[in-house]
Amino acid sequence: INHIVHNGGLYKRPFNEAFEETPMLVAVLTYVGYGVLTLFGYLRDFMRQWKIEKCQNATEREEQKDFVPLYQDFENFYNRNLYMRIRDSWNRPICSVPGAKVDMMERVSHDYNWTFTYTGRVIKDIINMGSYNYLGFAQKTGACQEAAAKVLSQYGAGVCSTRQEMGNLDKHEELEKLVARFLGVESAMAYGMGFATNSMNIPALVGKGCLILSDELNHASLVLGARLSGATIRIFKHNNMQSLEKLLKDAIVHGQPRTRRPWKKILILVEGIYSMEGSIVRLPEVIALKKKYKSYLYLDEAHSIGALGPSGRGVVEYFGLNPEDVDVMMGTFTKSFGAAGGYIGGKKELIDYLRTYSHSAAYATSMSPPVVEQIITSVKCIMGEDGTTVGEARVQQLAENTRYFRRRLKEMGFIIYGNEDSPVVPLMLYMPAKIGAFGREMLKRNIGVVVVGFPATPIIESRARFCLSAAHTKEMLDTALKEINEVGDLLQLKYSRRRLVPLLDRPFDETTYEETED
Repeated sequence: INHIVHNGGLYKRPFNEAFEETPMLVAVLTYVGYGVLTLFGYLRDFMRQWKIEKCQNATEREEQKDFVPLYQDFENFYNRNLYMRIRDSWNRPICSVPGAKVDMMERVSHDYNWTFTYTGRVIKDIINMGSYNYLGFAQKTGACQEAAAKVLSQYGAGVCSTRQEMGNLDKHEELEKLVARFLGVESAMAYGMGFATNSMNIPALVGKGCLILSDELNHASLVLGARLSGATIRIFKHNNMQSLEKLLKDAIVHGQPRTRRPWKKILILVEGIYSMEGSIVRLPEVIALKKKYKSYLYLDEAHSIGALGPSGRGVVEYFGLNPEDVDVMMGTFTKSFGAAGGYIGGKKELIDYLRTYSHSAAYATSMSPPVVEQIITSVKCIMGEDGTTVGEARVQQLAENTRYFRRRLKEMGFIIYGNEDSPVVPLMLYMPAKIGAFGREMLKRNIGVVVVGFPATPIIESRARFCLSAAHTKEMLDTALKEINEVGDLLQLKYSRRRLVPLLDRPFDETTYEETED
Protein backbone atom coordinates (compact mmCIF):
# COMPACT_ATOMS: atom_id res chain seq x y z
CA ILE A 1 0.00 0.00 0.00
CA ASN A 2 1.62 3.24 -1.09
CA HIS A 3 0.75 6.56 0.52
CA ILE A 4 1.50 9.72 -1.48
CA VAL A 5 0.03 12.57 0.53
CA HIS A 6 -0.42 16.27 -0.14
CA ASN A 7 -3.59 16.65 2.00
CA GLY A 8 -4.94 20.10 1.33
CA GLY A 9 -1.79 22.11 1.88
CA LEU A 10 -0.78 20.54 5.22
CA TYR A 11 2.24 18.96 3.53
CA LYS A 12 4.77 21.20 1.82
CA ARG A 13 6.52 18.22 0.21
CA PRO A 14 5.52 14.76 -1.11
CA PHE A 15 5.13 12.17 1.65
CA ASN A 16 5.81 8.71 0.19
CA GLU A 17 5.53 5.57 2.31
CA ALA A 18 5.25 1.95 1.20
CA PHE A 19 3.99 -1.05 3.19
CA GLU A 20 3.50 -3.79 0.62
CA GLU A 21 1.08 -6.48 1.72
CA THR A 22 2.51 -9.85 2.77
CA PRO A 23 1.94 -12.38 -0.05
CA MET A 24 -0.66 -14.97 1.05
CA LEU A 25 1.55 -18.01 0.36
CA VAL A 26 4.44 -16.47 2.34
CA ALA A 27 2.12 -15.71 5.29
CA VAL A 28 0.77 -19.29 5.30
CA LEU A 29 4.26 -20.81 5.13
CA THR A 30 5.44 -18.50 7.94
CA TYR A 31 2.62 -19.65 10.22
CA VAL A 32 3.36 -23.28 9.29
CA GLY A 33 7.05 -22.71 10.13
CA TYR A 34 6.21 -21.34 13.58
CA GLY A 35 3.73 -24.20 14.09
CA VAL A 36 6.38 -26.83 13.32
CA LEU A 37 8.88 -25.10 15.65
CA THR A 38 6.27 -25.01 18.43
CA LEU A 39 5.46 -28.73 18.05
CA PHE A 40 9.14 -29.64 18.17
CA GLY A 41 9.48 -27.34 21.19
CA TYR A 42 6.82 -29.28 23.10
CA LEU A 43 8.47 -32.55 22.09
CA ARG A 44 11.87 -31.38 23.33
CA ASP A 45 10.37 -30.05 26.59
CA PHE A 46 8.82 -33.50 27.12
CA MET A 47 12.22 -35.12 26.50
CA ARG A 48 13.90 -32.71 28.92
CA GLN A 49 11.33 -33.42 31.60
CA TRP A 50 12.03 -37.17 31.37
CA LYS A 51 15.82 -36.60 31.26
CA ILE A 52 16.08 -37.96 27.70
CA GLU A 53 17.59 -34.65 26.59
CA LYS A 54 19.90 -32.55 28.76
CA CYS A 55 18.11 -29.48 30.16
CA GLN A 56 20.31 -26.40 29.69
CA ASN A 57 17.86 -23.65 30.67
CA ALA A 58 17.46 -22.09 34.12
CA THR A 59 15.17 -24.08 36.42
CA GLU A 60 14.10 -23.83 40.06
CA ARG A 61 16.40 -25.65 42.48
CA GLU A 62 15.11 -28.88 44.03
CA GLU A 63 15.00 -27.40 47.56
CA GLN A 64 12.81 -24.54 46.30
CA LYS A 65 10.18 -26.71 44.62
CA ASP A 66 7.64 -25.85 47.33
CA PHE A 67 8.22 -22.10 46.95
CA VAL A 68 6.08 -19.94 44.72
CA PRO A 69 8.13 -19.97 41.46
CA LEU A 70 10.04 -16.83 40.55
CA TYR A 71 8.89 -17.24 36.94
CA GLN A 72 6.54 -19.54 35.10
CA ASP A 73 8.42 -22.16 33.13
CA PHE A 74 6.28 -21.64 30.02
CA GLU A 75 7.37 -17.99 29.83
CA ASN A 76 10.74 -19.23 28.63
CA PHE A 77 9.25 -21.56 26.00
CA TYR A 78 10.01 -19.16 23.12
CA ASN A 79 13.56 -18.49 24.38
CA ARG A 80 14.32 -22.18 24.84
CA ASN A 81 12.93 -23.59 21.66
CA LEU A 82 12.80 -20.85 19.03
CA TYR A 83 15.15 -17.98 19.91
CA MET A 84 17.95 -20.35 20.97
CA ARG A 85 18.16 -21.77 17.42
CA ILE A 86 19.14 -18.36 16.00
CA ARG A 87 20.74 -16.78 19.08
CA ASP A 88 24.09 -16.49 17.29
CA SER A 89 22.60 -13.65 15.20
CA TRP A 90 22.45 -11.35 18.26
CA ASN A 91 24.81 -9.90 20.89
CA ARG A 92 27.83 -10.26 18.63
CA PRO A 93 30.86 -8.75 20.41
CA ILE A 94 32.33 -5.71 18.62
CA CYS A 95 35.93 -4.69 19.39
CA SER A 96 36.23 -1.38 17.52
CA VAL A 97 34.50 1.96 17.01
CA PRO A 98 30.99 1.32 15.58
CA GLY A 99 31.72 3.36 12.45
CA ALA A 100 31.15 2.52 8.79
CA LYS A 101 33.26 -0.61 9.33
CA VAL A 102 33.73 -2.64 12.52
CA ASP A 103 35.91 -5.43 13.87
CA MET A 104 34.13 -8.38 15.47
CA MET A 105 35.35 -11.13 17.79
CA GLU A 106 34.73 -14.57 16.29
CA ARG A 107 32.80 -17.02 18.45
CA VAL A 108 31.53 -20.57 17.99
CA SER A 109 28.99 -22.74 19.79
CA HIS A 110 29.31 -26.49 20.33
CA ASP A 111 25.94 -26.90 22.09
CA TYR A 112 23.48 -25.30 19.64
CA ASN A 113 23.86 -21.70 20.87
CA TRP A 114 23.39 -22.32 24.61
CA THR A 115 26.99 -21.19 25.21
CA PHE A 116 29.65 -19.55 23.04
CA THR A 117 33.43 -19.96 22.93
CA TYR A 118 35.73 -17.25 21.59
CA THR A 119 38.28 -18.50 19.07
CA GLY A 120 40.67 -15.57 19.61
CA ARG A 121 40.31 -14.50 15.98
CA VAL A 122 39.05 -11.01 15.08
CA ILE A 123 37.04 -10.58 11.88
CA LYS A 124 38.25 -7.28 10.39
CA ASP A 125 36.52 -4.58 8.32
CA ILE A 126 32.92 -5.76 8.44
CA ILE A 127 30.65 -3.20 6.74
CA ASN A 128 28.42 -1.97 9.55
CA MET A 129 24.78 -1.76 8.40
CA GLY A 130 23.29 -2.04 11.90
CA SER A 131 24.47 0.83 14.13
CA TYR A 132 22.44 4.05 14.54
CA ASN A 133 25.46 6.07 13.46
CA TYR A 134 23.38 8.25 11.14
CA LEU A 135 25.78 11.19 10.74
CA GLY A 136 29.01 9.22 11.20
CA PHE A 137 30.07 10.87 14.48
CA ALA A 138 30.97 7.48 16.00
CA GLN A 139 34.69 7.77 15.28
CA LYS A 140 38.02 7.60 17.11
CA THR A 141 39.67 10.49 15.26
CA GLY A 142 38.60 14.01 14.42
CA ALA A 143 37.34 17.11 16.21
CA CYS A 144 34.82 15.30 18.45
CA GLN A 145 37.36 12.80 19.73
CA GLU A 146 39.98 15.49 20.37
CA ALA A 147 37.54 17.72 22.24
CA ALA A 148 36.25 14.80 24.34
CA ALA A 149 39.82 13.72 25.19
CA LYS A 150 40.70 17.27 26.29
CA VAL A 151 37.63 17.46 28.56
CA LEU A 152 38.40 14.00 29.96
CA SER A 153 41.85 15.21 31.08
CA GLN A 154 40.29 18.32 32.66
CA TYR A 155 37.09 17.00 34.28
CA GLY A 156 37.63 13.23 34.52
CA ALA A 157 35.17 10.53 33.47
CA GLY A 158 32.48 10.69 36.17
CA VAL A 159 30.61 13.33 38.15
CA CYS A 160 29.58 11.24 41.21
CA SER A 161 26.50 13.34 41.99
CA THR A 162 23.11 14.44 40.68
CA ARG A 163 22.45 17.76 38.96
CA GLN A 164 20.56 19.03 42.01
CA GLU A 165 23.49 18.40 44.34
CA MET A 166 27.18 18.65 43.33
CA GLY A 167 26.90 17.38 39.75
CA ASN A 168 25.89 20.48 37.80
CA LEU A 169 28.87 21.40 35.60
CA ASP A 170 29.33 24.41 33.36
CA LYS A 171 29.46 21.92 30.48
CA HIS A 172 25.93 20.74 31.27
CA GLU A 173 24.66 24.34 31.19
CA GLU A 174 26.46 24.96 27.89
CA LEU A 175 24.98 21.79 26.37
CA GLU A 176 21.39 22.68 27.34
CA LYS A 177 21.63 26.21 25.92
CA LEU A 178 23.11 24.82 22.71
CA VAL A 179 20.38 22.15 22.36
CA ALA A 180 17.65 24.77 22.92
CA ARG A 181 19.15 26.92 20.13
CA PHE A 182 19.50 23.91 17.85
CA LEU A 183 15.85 22.91 18.33
CA GLY A 184 14.50 26.46 18.20
CA VAL A 185 12.81 26.24 21.62
CA GLU A 186 12.97 28.39 24.77
CA SER A 187 14.75 25.88 26.99
CA ALA A 188 16.06 22.32 27.13
CA MET A 189 17.25 19.78 29.68
CA ALA A 190 19.70 16.90 29.15
CA TYR A 191 19.57 13.45 30.75
CA GLY A 192 22.15 10.69 31.04
CA MET A 193 20.00 7.94 29.48
CA GLY A 194 17.71 8.09 26.46
CA PHE A 195 15.36 5.34 27.66
CA ALA A 196 14.91 7.01 31.06
CA THR A 197 14.24 10.36 29.39
CA ASN A 198 10.90 8.89 28.28
CA SER A 199 10.14 6.44 31.06
CA MET A 200 10.90 8.86 33.92
CA ASN A 201 9.52 12.12 32.48
CA ILE A 202 6.11 11.06 31.19
CA PRO A 203 5.01 10.19 34.78
CA ALA A 204 6.02 13.74 35.79
CA LEU A 205 3.78 15.25 33.10
CA VAL A 206 0.58 13.19 33.41
CA GLY A 207 -1.07 11.10 36.10
CA LYS A 208 -4.43 9.83 37.31
CA GLY A 209 -7.32 11.56 35.56
CA CYS A 210 -5.24 12.19 32.42
CA LEU A 211 -5.48 10.41 29.07
CA ILE A 212 -2.57 9.23 26.93
CA LEU A 213 -3.18 8.50 23.24
CA SER A 214 -0.27 6.36 22.06
CA ASP A 215 0.68 5.05 18.61
CA GLU A 216 0.51 1.25 18.58
CA LEU A 217 4.16 0.99 17.45
CA ASN A 218 5.69 3.38 20.01
CA HIS A 219 9.01 2.42 21.59
CA ALA A 220 9.13 0.44 24.84
CA SER A 221 10.40 3.51 26.75
CA LEU A 222 7.24 5.46 25.82
CA VAL A 223 5.06 2.47 26.73
CA LEU A 224 6.78 2.08 30.11
CA GLY A 225 6.54 5.80 30.87
CA ALA A 226 2.83 5.78 30.03
CA ARG A 227 2.20 2.77 32.28
CA LEU A 228 4.19 4.21 35.18
CA SER A 229 2.24 7.48 34.99
CA GLY A 230 -1.04 5.96 36.17
CA ALA A 231 -2.91 7.75 33.36
CA THR A 232 -5.49 6.00 31.20
CA ILE A 233 -3.89 4.74 27.97
CA ARG A 234 -5.65 4.30 24.65
CA ILE A 235 -3.92 3.07 21.50
CA PHE A 236 -4.46 4.34 17.96
CA LYS A 237 -3.46 2.52 14.78
CA HIS A 238 0.01 3.26 13.49
CA ASN A 239 0.18 6.68 11.80
CA ASN A 240 -3.60 6.52 11.24
CA MET A 241 -5.11 9.96 11.70
CA GLN A 242 -8.71 8.72 11.44
CA SER A 243 -8.08 6.38 14.37
CA LEU A 244 -6.44 9.18 16.40
CA GLU A 245 -9.25 11.65 15.68
CA LYS A 246 -11.90 9.11 16.69
CA LEU A 247 -10.16 8.59 20.05
CA LEU A 248 -9.89 12.37 20.56
CA LYS A 249 -13.59 12.87 19.78
CA ASP A 250 -14.62 10.04 22.11
CA ALA A 251 -12.38 11.40 24.88
CA ILE A 252 -13.95 14.85 24.69
CA VAL A 253 -17.56 13.68 24.27
CA HIS A 254 -17.56 10.93 26.92
CA GLY A 255 -14.88 12.17 29.35
CA GLN A 256 -13.55 9.85 32.06
CA PRO A 257 -15.13 6.42 32.56
CA ARG A 258 -17.95 6.24 35.16
CA THR A 259 -17.71 9.88 36.35
CA ARG A 260 -17.90 11.45 32.82
CA ARG A 261 -15.77 14.32 34.08
CA PRO A 262 -13.49 15.97 31.49
CA TRP A 263 -9.96 14.62 31.30
CA LYS A 264 -7.41 16.77 33.13
CA LYS A 265 -5.00 16.50 30.17
CA ILE A 266 -4.92 14.61 26.89
CA LEU A 267 -1.36 13.79 25.76
CA ILE A 268 -0.59 12.39 22.29
CA LEU A 269 2.60 10.25 22.16
CA VAL A 270 4.31 9.79 18.77
CA GLU A 271 7.80 9.16 17.39
CA GLY A 272 9.59 11.03 14.58
CA ILE A 273 10.91 7.90 12.84
CA TYR A 274 9.61 4.51 13.94
CA SER A 275 12.69 2.35 14.34
CA MET A 276 11.16 -0.98 13.26
CA GLU A 277 8.94 0.27 10.42
CA GLY A 278 11.11 3.00 8.92
CA SER A 279 8.02 5.21 8.76
CA ILE A 280 7.87 8.94 9.54
CA VAL A 281 5.10 10.41 11.71
CA ARG A 282 2.41 12.40 9.87
CA LEU A 283 3.30 15.40 11.99
CA PRO A 284 1.36 18.13 10.12
CA GLU A 285 -1.86 16.14 10.61
CA VAL A 286 -1.06 15.31 14.24
CA ILE A 287 -0.46 19.00 15.03
CA ALA A 288 -3.69 19.98 13.23
CA LEU A 289 -5.64 17.47 15.36
CA LYS A 290 -3.84 18.58 18.53
CA LYS A 291 -4.88 22.18 17.93
CA LYS A 292 -8.43 21.25 16.92
CA TYR A 293 -9.09 19.20 20.07
CA LYS A 294 -6.87 21.26 22.42
CA SER A 295 -4.62 18.42 23.55
CA TYR A 296 -0.85 18.18 24.14
CA LEU A 297 1.79 16.59 21.91
CA TYR A 298 4.86 14.63 23.05
CA LEU A 299 7.24 13.96 20.14
CA ASP A 300 10.06 11.40 20.50
CA GLU A 301 12.79 12.31 17.98
CA ALA A 302 15.28 9.62 19.00
CA HIS A 303 15.85 8.46 15.40
CA SER A 304 14.85 11.60 13.49
CA ILE A 305 16.95 14.32 15.16
CA GLY A 306 20.05 14.83 13.03
CA ALA A 307 18.78 12.37 10.41
CA LEU A 308 15.93 14.42 8.88
CA GLY A 309 15.53 17.99 7.69
CA PRO A 310 17.78 20.14 5.46
CA SER A 311 19.98 21.05 8.44
CA GLY A 312 19.41 17.94 10.59
CA ARG A 313 16.90 19.49 12.99
CA GLY A 314 14.56 16.53 12.79
CA VAL A 315 11.02 15.83 11.68
CA VAL A 316 9.74 19.33 12.60
CA GLU A 317 12.15 20.92 10.15
CA TYR A 318 11.56 18.12 7.61
CA PHE A 319 7.90 19.21 7.34
CA GLY A 320 8.70 22.94 7.68
CA LEU A 321 6.72 23.30 10.91
CA ASN A 322 7.06 25.60 13.92
CA PRO A 323 8.77 23.97 16.96
CA GLU A 324 6.36 25.87 19.23
CA ASP A 325 3.53 23.66 17.95
CA VAL A 326 5.13 20.65 19.68
CA ASP A 327 4.62 20.87 23.44
CA VAL A 328 7.31 18.37 24.45
CA MET A 329 10.25 17.74 22.09
CA MET A 330 12.20 14.71 23.22
CA GLY A 331 15.24 13.15 21.56
CA THR A 332 18.40 11.18 22.25
CA PHE A 333 22.11 11.80 21.77
CA THR A 334 22.84 8.10 21.24
CA LYS A 335 22.31 7.99 17.48
CA SER A 336 23.08 10.95 15.22
CA PHE A 337 25.51 12.48 17.75
CA GLY A 338 27.50 9.33 18.53
CA ALA A 339 27.20 9.80 22.31
CA ALA A 340 24.77 8.86 25.10
CA GLY A 341 21.78 10.35 26.89
CA GLY A 342 18.65 12.26 25.91
CA TYR A 343 17.00 15.67 26.09
CA ILE A 344 13.63 17.36 26.45
CA GLY A 345 12.98 20.76 24.88
CA GLY A 346 10.04 23.12 25.12
CA LYS A 347 8.80 26.20 26.94
CA LYS A 348 10.83 27.49 29.89
CA GLU A 349 7.97 26.76 32.31
CA LEU A 350 7.92 23.10 31.22
CA ILE A 351 11.68 22.64 31.65
CA ASP A 352 11.71 24.42 35.03
CA TYR A 353 8.92 22.10 36.17
CA LEU A 354 10.84 18.99 35.03
CA ARG A 355 14.02 20.13 36.79
CA THR A 356 12.09 19.87 40.04
CA TYR A 357 9.72 16.94 39.48
CA SER A 358 11.49 14.62 37.01
CA HIS A 359 12.92 11.47 38.63
CA SER A 360 15.76 11.51 36.10
CA ALA A 361 16.72 15.03 37.17
CA ALA A 362 16.42 14.45 40.91
CA TYR A 363 17.94 10.99 41.34
CA ALA A 364 20.14 10.15 38.32
CA THR A 365 23.85 10.85 38.20
CA SER A 366 24.86 13.69 35.87
CA MET A 367 26.13 13.04 32.36
CA SER A 368 29.80 12.20 31.96
CA PRO A 369 31.80 15.31 30.87
CA PRO A 370 33.53 13.68 27.85
CA VAL A 371 30.12 12.51 26.61
CA VAL A 372 28.74 16.04 27.03
CA GLU A 373 31.66 17.43 25.03
CA GLN A 374 31.12 14.88 22.25
CA ILE A 375 27.52 16.14 21.94
CA ILE A 376 28.50 19.83 22.07
CA THR A 377 31.14 19.39 19.35
CA SER A 378 28.88 17.32 17.07
CA VAL A 379 25.91 19.72 17.43
CA LYS A 380 28.14 22.71 16.66
CA CYS A 381 29.44 20.83 13.61
CA ILE A 382 25.87 20.19 12.38
CA MET A 383 24.95 23.85 12.96
CA GLY A 384 28.10 25.04 11.16
CA GLU A 385 29.38 26.87 14.25
CA ASP A 386 32.75 25.11 13.96
CA GLY A 387 33.47 27.24 10.88
CA THR A 388 33.13 24.34 8.42
CA THR A 389 30.41 22.84 6.22
CA VAL A 390 31.20 19.28 7.36
CA GLY A 391 27.94 18.94 9.32
CA GLU A 392 25.80 20.14 6.44
CA ALA A 393 27.63 17.77 4.08
CA ARG A 394 26.98 14.82 6.41
CA VAL A 395 23.24 15.55 6.56
CA GLN A 396 23.13 15.77 2.76
CA GLN A 397 25.21 12.58 2.35
CA LEU A 398 22.86 10.63 4.64
CA ALA A 399 19.83 11.76 2.58
CA GLU A 400 21.53 10.69 -0.66
CA ASN A 401 22.63 7.33 0.77
CA THR A 402 19.10 6.68 2.05
CA ARG A 403 17.36 7.29 -1.27
CA TYR A 404 19.98 5.37 -3.27
CA PHE A 405 19.96 2.31 -0.97
CA ARG A 406 16.16 2.13 -0.76
CA ARG A 407 15.73 2.50 -4.54
CA ARG A 408 18.29 -0.21 -5.34
CA LEU A 409 16.71 -2.71 -2.91
CA LYS A 410 13.27 -2.12 -4.44
CA GLU A 411 14.70 -2.60 -7.94
CA MET A 412 16.04 -5.99 -6.83
CA GLY A 413 12.52 -7.10 -5.83
CA PHE A 414 12.68 -7.03 -2.00
CA ILE A 415 9.74 -5.84 0.08
CA ILE A 416 10.98 -2.68 1.81
CA TYR A 417 8.91 -0.90 4.47
CA GLY A 418 8.81 2.76 5.41
CA ASN A 419 9.26 6.27 4.09
CA GLU A 420 11.60 6.96 1.18
CA ASP A 421 13.51 9.52 3.32
CA SER A 422 13.93 7.29 6.38
CA PRO A 423 17.50 6.02 7.05
CA VAL A 424 15.95 3.01 8.84
CA VAL A 425 15.37 0.44 6.09
CA PRO A 426 13.44 -2.76 7.00
CA LEU A 427 13.82 -5.64 4.51
CA MET A 428 11.11 -8.25 5.03
CA LEU A 429 12.22 -11.85 5.73
CA TYR A 430 8.95 -13.29 7.15
CA MET A 431 9.90 -16.95 7.78
CA PRO A 432 11.61 -17.87 11.08
CA ALA A 433 14.31 -20.03 9.45
CA LYS A 434 15.34 -17.12 7.22
CA ILE A 435 16.04 -14.81 10.18
CA GLY A 436 19.13 -16.71 11.29
CA ALA A 437 20.10 -17.73 7.76
CA PHE A 438 20.15 -14.12 6.51
CA GLY A 439 22.26 -12.89 9.47
CA ARG A 440 24.77 -15.73 9.08
CA GLU A 441 25.06 -15.48 5.29
CA MET A 442 25.62 -11.73 5.45
CA LEU A 443 28.31 -12.13 8.13
CA LYS A 444 30.07 -14.73 5.93
CA ARG A 445 30.25 -11.98 3.31
CA ASN A 446 31.63 -9.44 5.82
CA ILE A 447 28.39 -7.45 6.18
CA GLY A 448 27.04 -6.83 9.70
CA VAL A 449 23.23 -6.60 9.80
CA VAL A 450 20.52 -6.60 12.47
CA VAL A 451 17.76 -9.19 12.11
CA VAL A 452 14.52 -8.81 14.04
CA GLY A 453 11.70 -11.24 14.81
CA PHE A 454 8.83 -11.89 17.19
CA PRO A 455 8.13 -10.49 19.82
CA ALA A 456 9.84 -7.26 18.60
CA THR A 457 7.73 -7.49 15.42
CA PRO A 458 4.39 -9.17 14.58
CA ILE A 459 4.86 -12.93 14.28
CA ILE A 460 4.70 -13.03 10.45
CA GLU A 461 6.70 -9.83 9.88
CA SER A 462 10.29 -10.80 10.71
CA ARG A 463 12.79 -8.52 9.01
CA ALA A 464 16.37 -7.39 8.59
CA ARG A 465 16.87 -3.75 9.53
CA PHE A 466 19.55 -1.66 7.84
CA CYS A 467 20.58 1.68 9.33
CA LEU A 468 22.31 3.97 6.88
CA SER A 469 25.08 6.39 7.77
CA ALA A 470 26.72 9.44 6.24
CA ALA A 471 29.99 7.53 6.80
CA HIS A 472 28.99 4.89 4.23
CA THR A 473 30.67 5.50 0.88
CA LYS A 474 28.98 4.56 -2.39
CA GLU A 475 31.51 1.73 -2.78
CA MET A 476 30.48 0.31 0.62
CA LEU A 477 26.78 0.53 -0.24
CA ASP A 478 27.38 -1.10 -3.66
CA THR A 479 29.32 -3.93 -1.99
CA ALA A 480 26.54 -4.43 0.58
CA LEU A 481 23.84 -4.31 -2.13
CA LYS A 482 25.70 -6.88 -4.26
CA GLU A 483 25.88 -9.28 -1.30
CA ILE A 484 22.26 -8.63 -0.27
CA ASN A 485 21.18 -9.40 -3.84
CA GLU A 486 23.14 -12.64 -3.79
CA VAL A 487 21.75 -13.73 -0.40
CA GLY A 488 18.25 -12.69 -1.51
CA ASP A 489 18.50 -15.11 -4.45
CA LEU A 490 19.99 -17.84 -2.25
CA LEU A 491 17.22 -17.59 0.39
CA GLN A 492 14.46 -16.63 -2.07
CA LEU A 493 13.64 -13.35 -0.31
CA LYS A 494 12.49 -11.33 -3.34
CA TYR A 495 8.80 -11.37 -2.53
CA SER A 496 7.77 -8.03 -4.03
CA ARG A 497 5.12 -8.04 -6.74
CA ARG A 498 5.91 -4.42 -7.61
CA ARG A 499 9.34 -4.27 -9.22
CA LEU A 500 10.90 -0.84 -9.64
CA VAL A 501 11.95 -0.29 -13.23
CA PRO A 502 15.61 0.86 -13.21
CA LEU A 503 15.46 3.56 -15.88
CA LEU A 504 18.71 5.44 -16.42
CA ASP A 505 16.91 8.64 -17.39
CA ARG A 506 14.50 8.60 -14.44
CA PRO A 507 14.67 11.68 -12.16
CA PHE A 508 16.29 10.96 -8.79
CA ASP A 509 13.13 11.39 -6.70
CA GLU A 510 10.58 9.82 -9.03
CA THR A 511 9.26 6.29 -8.67
CA THR A 512 7.97 4.09 -11.50
CA TYR A 513 6.28 0.77 -10.85
CA GLU A 514 5.71 -2.08 -13.22
CA GLU A 515 3.34 -4.83 -12.10
CA THR A 516 5.01 -8.22 -12.40
CA GLU A 517 3.41 -11.62 -12.69
CA ASP A 518 2.79 -13.19 -9.29
